[in-house]
Amino acid sequence: MVTTISNLAEAQTETLLKIENLQVHFPVTGGLFRRRQVGAVRAVDGLNFEIRRGETLSLVGESGCGKSTTGRAILHLEKPTGGRVYFEGVDLTNLEGEELRKKRRKMQMIFQDPYASLNPRMTVGKIVGESLEVHGLGRGISAKNRVRELLDLVGLNPKFVNRYPHEFSGGQRQRIAIARALAVNPDFLVCDEPIASLDVSIQAQVVNLMRSLQKRLNLTYLFIAHDLSVVRHISTRVAVMYLGQIVELGDRNSIYENPLHPYTKALLSAVPIPDPEIEAKRERIFLTGDVPSPVFPPSGCRFHTRCPFAEERCKIEEPQFREITPGHGVSCHLVESNRL
Repeated sequence: MVTTISNLAEAQTETLLKIENLQVHFPVTGGLFRRRQVGAVRAVDGLNFEIRRGETLSLVGESGCGKSTTGRAILHLEKPTGGRVYFEGVDLTNLEGEELRKKRRKMQMIFQDPYASLNPRMTVGKIVGESLEVHGLGRGISAKNRVRELLDLVGLNPKFVNRYPHEFSGGQRQRIAIARALAVNPDFLVCDEPIASLDVSIQAQVVNLMRSLQKRLNLTYLFIAHDLSVVRHISTRVAVMYLGQIVELGDRNSIYENPLHPYTKALLSAVPIPDPEIEAKRERIFLTGDVPSPVFPPSGCRFHTRCPFAEERCKIEEPQFREITPGHGVSCHLVESNRL
């Protein structure tokens, strides 16, 4: 089918992935002689969002807020405690064995640390080509040719197929990881801080490569990150996460130009601006205290213990996520009542 502007627009509005009340709780055990569960770490605690085909939804927040666990739960690398994950309308939480494996072919992951995610005892050719064999997509000469195509696609010399990971730089290893993820022609990629362990000079190259591949292959990304300057460069929409919950979600421009939630404002105020005059004049929001324990999250709004604008209602009543403007939603009592 020939791709037209109308076809492309329709594809970009199609919901590829839908998350309903996703929960991932890790049990906490105690007892000297008889181990029993005494609590749970609520790493992910009731997420609801959609990802449209062809877009990049970035998930941002402090370390430990549940971003990576969300990505792993979507792919069922971490089994959800509750909720539903729909991919192309199919509920993945009810799939097992061969049915789940077939769906996973369309959903791949790029891990944060290319030093740890690549087997040091395997050549690049075997690393990239392993998934082809697992999913029955190629063997022998056809698989070798496909591996060379993938290496060329990510900007590596196809002659490197017989080299080992330790012979490459960090940026090159991440390109190998990207090639491995693309080997089975996926539609959706979970990118778990794919540039966090790379030098700053290399980060832009990898981000530009991912944007180019997205346009060329019509990929859909869940981009997990904490560097908000990078997120602005690659995102279509941005979801801000705090202590296992999404507190704000909207398109990139609305989030960066008109943040609503106090936590989002604090995150953006910490991003340095290259212009020294603007940097000197802008208002900084400093958060006091530490992130509460996900084992015993605060009552009411989970951010109220660090929020400079918190009121008594925030300590008691949990805010509901509401759409304030078309496509821009927030979970905050003060925004709902126009007091912020």
